[in-house]
Amino acid sequence: MTIRYPNGKKYIPIQKIGHQKKGDLSFSNRGKSLEDELNETNEFYLSRGIAVIHKKPVPIQVVNVNYPERSAAVITEAYFRTPSTTDFNGVWQGNYIDFEAKETKSATSFPLQNIHDHQVEHMQSVSKQGGVVFFIVKFTSLDRYFIVPYDSFEKYWERMKKGGRKSITLIEFETMSLEILPRFNPRLDYLKAVSIMTTTSNNATERQEDV
Repeated sequence: MTIRYPNGKKYIPIQKIGHQKKGDLSFSNRGKSLEDELNETNEFYLSRGIAVIHKKPVPIQVVNVNYPERSAAVITEAYFRTPSTTDFNGVWQGNYIDFEAKETKSATSFPLQNIHDHQVEHMQSVSKQGGVVFFIVKFTSLDRYFIVPYDSFEKYWERMKKGGRKSITLIEFETMSLEILPRFNPRLDYLKAVSIMTTTSNNATERQEDV
């Protein structure tokens, strides 16, 4: 099936980026994408009354359909009705949560090539309204997960826009983000990291107000 953006450009999935490496990632998580892991985690949160966070549905307009059989229909071409923003959103402890999930097979850096201007603009707008906005990035070859607050991400995005490095190095992730350690259930308890992130942000705001 061919899916196109509103401007007519053909959509090519690029969520998993970087150079592929062979290896045994995790006996308990082999073959699962980051999206699958987050969906399972969000189901856990929902069932325990912790948070209500879901994958955003993407509105698609179908333009061509084939009917190989009377009882079957095959969509052959479709368009995204609107540009996508971020992957997940919801509510947690009175906070609006909005985040993007990305994977890279590189073991040294995360390329910024599959993040789009309109996504960053959306995240910036949500951040200005007081929403909790971040990225969750998985280094698949290392089985390591990082949660990156939008405010921390923004300077690396601006660096690229000014002609600088077009990726964020693993060392930079280790210094400016929080690492999520995978576990059994939920697989990725990212809200613990979000709790630390929001507490730190609130403390910084209080210090500024005291000055």
